[in-house]
Amino acid sequence: MKTFLNSLLVLFFILPIIGFGQTKVTGTVTDEANALPLPGVNILVKGTTTGASTDFDGNYSITVSQGDILVFSYLGYTTKEITYTGQSPLNATLVQDAGQLDEVVLIGYGSTTKQDATGAVEKVGDEEFNKGAIVAPEQLLAGKSAGVRVTSNSGAPGEGADIRIRGGASLSATNAPLIVVDGLPLDQRGVQGVRGQLNAINPNDIEDFVILKDASATAIYGSRASNGVILITTKKGRTNSPLTFEYDLKASIQDVSDFVDVLNADQFTAIAQTANGFDPSLIGNSNTNWQDEIYSTAVGAIHNLTVSKGYETFNFRVNFNHASQEGVLTGGLYERNALNTSFVKRFLDNDLKLTLTAKGVIDEYDFADGGAIGSAIAFDPTQPVYNPDGSFFQYFGETLAPTNPLFLLENNDNRSQNKRFISNFNVDYKLWFLEGLRFNLNAGLDYSENDGRQFSAASPTNPNAFPFRNLYNGLDRNTALDFYFNYKKDVESIDTNLDLTVGHAYQEFYRRSGGRDTGNTGIFVERMESINRNSLESYFARASFDVSDKYLLSLSYRRDGSSRFSEDNRWSSFPGASVGWKISNEDFMENSFFSNLKLRAGWGVTGQQEIGLNYAFLGLYTPGTGDAAVQIGDEFLATLRPEEFDENLKWEETTQYNVALDFGFFDDRLTGTVDAYYKETEDLLATIPTAAGSNLSDLLLTNVGNTTSRGIEFSLNGKVAQSDNFNWDLGFNITFQDYEITNLNLSGDPDFFIPQGGISGGVGNNIQLWRPGFDPTTFFVFRQVYDNQGNPIEGAYVDVNGDNQITESDRQAYKKATPDAYAGFTSNMSYKNFDFSFTFRGSFGNYMYNNVASDRGNTSTVTNAPGNYYPNAHVSVLDTNFQNQNLFSDLYIQRADFVKLDNISIGYLIPFEKIKLRASFTATNVLTITEYDGLDPEIGNGIDNNFYPRPQQYVLGLNLTF
Repeated sequence: MKTFLNSLLVLFFILPIIGFGQTKVTGTVTDEANALPLPGVNILVKGTTTGASTDFDGNYSITVSQGDILVFSYLGYTTKEITYTGQSPLNATLVQDAGQLDEVVLIGYGSTTKQDATGAVEKVGDEEFNKGAIVAPEQLLAGKSAGVRVTSNSGAPGEGADIRIRGGASLSATNAPLIVVDGLPLDQRGVQGVRGQLNAINPNDIEDFVILKDASATAIYGSRASNGVILITTKKGRTNSPLTFEYDLKASIQDVSDFVDVLNADQFTAIAQTANGFDPSLIGNSNTNWQDEIYSTAVGAIHNLTVSKGYETFNFRVNFNHASQEGVLTGGLYERNALNTSFVKRFLDNDLKLTLTAKGVIDEYDFADGGAIGSAIAFDPTQPVYNPDGSFFQYFGETLAPTNPLFLLENNDNRSQNKRFISNFNVDYKLWFLEGLRFNLNAGLDYSENDGRQFSAASPTNPNAFPFRNLYNGLDRNTALDFYFNYKKDVESIDTNLDLTVGHAYQEFYRRSGGRDTGNTGIFVERMESINRNSLESYFARASFDVSDKYLLSLSYRRDGSSRFSEDNRWSSFPGASVGWKISNEDFMENSFFSNLKLRAGWGVTGQQEIGLNYAFLGLYTPGTGDAAVQIGDEFLATLRPEEFDENLKWEETTQYNVALDFGFFDDRLTGTVDAYYKETEDLLATIPTAAGSNLSDLLLTNVGNTTSRGIEFSLNGKVAQSDNFNWDLGFNITFQDYEITNLNLSGDPDFFIPQGGISGGVGNNIQLWRPGFDPTTFFVFRQVYDNQGNPIEGAYVDVNGDNQITESDRQAYKKATPDAYAGFTSNMSYKNFDFSFTFRGSFGNYMYNNVASDRGNTSTVTNAPGNYYPNAHVSVLDTNFQNQNLFSDLYIQRADFVKLDNISIGYLIPFEKIKLRASFTATNVLTITEYDGLDPEIGNGIDNNFYPRPQQYVLGLNLTF
């Protein structure tokens, strides 16, 4: 609460300073074509550092002297100069620059224009981002791009999110896209000690995301591009821009709006009384909502202080960011302090450009004990939180009983600090001896150190337990160096624009981890330090041709070598090709109602080497732990454990085909894209069971099987209204997808399957399977039998094979967690100084396994506890009257379609002479429409069990620029 109050004080102390300053000249800057005001136009007194910028209505004010020259510059428009000779007001009109209006879009190792892109490439700029007090940058993208699904891993503070582009392509290897920040590819494993590795990137510092979806666009990244690529560009100062200070504050409150449905005190007591040998002394007199006890209102604040300035040949931007977010699970906290800088310097008449970006970040976590969630669900609601003497109520000596969840939260101190430095230095040089030839060099470093400590009190339910202490540390270092030559030339003789690129890249990843803990003995034992290193070396080339501004061809090739594979399999090639036809540029389309019409098609091969293991092709020995030593005489000798390996391990490769149509109507006030894709992955990297004695483990990572994925993406964007006072933009996207395993073993046996999806209840049980012909998230269940009233009959399942008995052979592949379709809908509206926006997301055809209900939705949970206590049950037992667990019944596979109002925001720009002030209010996770009766229909693996709930958030924002 202190953080929140401090943030509000900042608001009240800053507000009185506005309104200072006078202006000698005022005016309005408009678009010459339609007379609309232009916000954000830079106005500079030529030859000085005095400057200003226009507000939302195109108005500006600036102090000038007679004869001064004002320079008006704006992206997409021709720069204009006006000499001041006493005009009042001094208005200016700017003319659109057709060359700049064709938006530049980054692609791998270079850039193109949106008009000339032939691959499935989409740019999402900061004006389109989701609003709110966002800590994880991934959430900026949720619902904004067709084919891209963003799912937060939980509601914990500082939690990251899973990003899936076109559904992923692997089973045991990663399905996360490669993320490149200002030219530096991040380690796909993340870094140690943090919940989300992208948290080191301040969302307020991001200029845009560029998403490369199909293989023709991603093949230039080769071995890491099977799951798509996301290029993040951070903000940098602008040339010839005035000194600008900006302060941005977002103060937030979070709360949990829904709990897991468990029995209340009366319902619980009624079931407990049916137990054989019921002991009333074990029932209390309270009515405790344990979930309400462990969750609390969380406050947070995000502060950004930014200064930027641009000269003729030098510009800079410096940002300080402080983020603090409490967790709704009591005791959780995330804090970030970051300094983000960028410097751009131009030499040799702008032929040489040097760019340095550097981010110094300290991430700090207080991890609340997640075990309290399960304890709150299981704890007897008739018992009090505290005994009369003020101590926590506990089941002392009952080893299997749940622990008081508030005791867990109060007596677990787990803190981690991660210090991280991300820097990138880029040299871009237009070589003097050949016009159109550039040399680009990029050197990057991502370095982090993690230190943490954990102390947990001894379990009060176990008289033999010791307090647990754990000291842990880690280091991650990611270094990259790449360079390329780029040659662009307009060959007039053949009416063709050439764009040729050739280069080399090298990247090394180093990770070290260690520490010591007390284990089960209460005595510190040093853990053996773990060091792992892997590297990639690559050669790449691309050739693009634009013939007559109508016909496009792009060819790319990458040759990758990875230290994770043996010399025989180390190198592989990843080609890509795409074509485009700008139909709207044809003569016969001159008077067409299409303002843009382009047909695209692409093909490419990408790879996968992110398998976690660095030496899975070698026969390695792992030193044993201290408690695995062998005594020989008076000595205890450490052991060596041989590890499983596959000397023939090689690249997983994905071939993808894409065909698309881009279109625009009414001078591009209505634009859209339809993309269709087909992906096939072969030599699938998967961990599979092995035959007894065939290797050194019963599970082995190897190349086996294939998967296929296909889908259609549709996006539509419309400028519904455009006028001086009212503007309204709408965006809609929807993706239809299908993903299945086509082969899973070397013999091609279609009946072979691998159990997946571990669940609570019993030991070693799984509810999903990998099997040819099915999605990897498919559930594996018995088909429930119901009576004439539609009630489930306990233990009665369909005898699928007709052998008059219910066995494992009667379990069936049924439904899946992956959606058939997902969609996003965004609205951005402004009227004069007001703005209003919202984002909806939807997911359709996905199912959820309610593991809390299947595990605890039976009377035995209450009446048959292994001790002198009665644990709570799930409320579903009141409907089913199940006596025992029915873990594999399809009753618990529930439809989980949903439509969510992700965020809604309203803002007002308060106009002042020298200062721009915008106040806003945003609500996130506002509304969920679903038939699913569990906690949340959006859980990544489709298994709902002790999930950290996503809270509702309310954010008060202030942005001050002067």
